[in-house]
Amino acid sequence: MPEGINADNIEEAIIRQNPDLNLMKGSTVPKFTHVTKRMHRNAVVEVGSETRKTLTHRKIKLGWQICRTDDYITATRCFNCSKFNHRTIECRGEVTCPLCAGPHNLKECKSDPKAYKCTNCETYNRHNPNKKISADHSALDKRCPSLQAILEKNRLNTEY
Repeated sequence: MPEGINADNIEEAIIRQNPDLNLMKGSTVPKFTHVTKRMHRNAVVEVGSETRKTLTHRKIKLGWQICRTDDYITATRCFNCSKFNHRTIECRGEVTCPLCAGPHNLKECKSDPKAYKCTNCETYNRHNPNKKISADHSALDKRCPSLQAILEKNRLNTEY
């Protein structure tokens, strides 16, 4: 998202610069913007089901940039046990390092990146011995099969 566009004027910019989408004022509700680690600015905008169908997996013009659109779906991850679908305050598990799956917290981890293990994928493998998945990554890896499964489940359970 370009520098001159923010949560206050993003709806106007989308409608004005993308007349081919036939969007009406009020069809998008800006929620928030955030900056990624690579310093990319992203905007999260709530839309109705028809507007979502129009915008999903499409590129739109914003300022002098062409921006990609996609669903914003997240997974809740516990900072205590590194598992999904609950927060630290609700956790009943043991402290587990998200990098090496050891019994310590992230700050204490001295593991080599080659020794990373995903506690979520290891749990999946214990419960599904016939359908093993790779656990040779940290629980923080965005490409983690367990994370991707949770995101897909959230995507399927979202009513559009």
